[in-house]
Amino acid sequence: MNAETCTQILTAIDAANSADPNQEVWEGEAYPRELLYGQRMSQWLHRLRPDADAALQIGARAQHICRWEHPRDTYPMDRKGYLTWRRGLYTFHAERVGEIIREHGESDDVVERVSFLLHKKKLHDDADTQALEDAACLVFLEFHIADFAAKTEHEKMVNIVKKTWGKMSDTGHEHALKLSYPEPVQAVLVEALGNG
Repeated sequence: MNAETCTQILTAIDAANSADPNQEVWEGEAYPRELLYGQRMSQWLHRLRPDADAALQIGARAQHICRWEHPRDTYPMDRKGYLTWRRGLYTFHAERVGEIIREHGESDDVVERVSFLLHKKKLHDDADTQALEDAACLVFLEFHIADFAAKTEHEKMVNIVKKTWGKMSDTGHEHALKLSYPEPVQAVLVEALGNG
């Protein structure tokens, strides 16, 4: 895939995510939530893998494409419901971005590779899947963990951090430890990670 087509696909993903009715305020300005999320994913991917190929760039930008169309509350509000929702999201995101990739004349091979990444296949074994997961975890840790911790019971939060950490590579860990965290989150990290 040439760079121009890749850029056009990323722009189309942004256009789709611009329709998100949910807003997130960042530095005093409101943005469609998933548009902002996709751009943050791309920023982290660039830091982790400046050499990322087109499929990985597309996968990162499309990580949450049109997520509001697949709401959590349409599934049972228990662990099984959560896992079913998450698995459904992988397929939903892959199918949605697959449509965009095909609209830009790219082959099924590209669609299948992006789907492979969005389904998080071979995590810890496939370098691109790992980079995508590291980016997602780092976006969570940098931008969302404080709000999440404020409304989540402490022990559950410690377990969430442990699970997040377990998904990440050593490189992801290095970046995560360089981030600044508010005191309540820092305490959770210390407990989850031992001495942090």
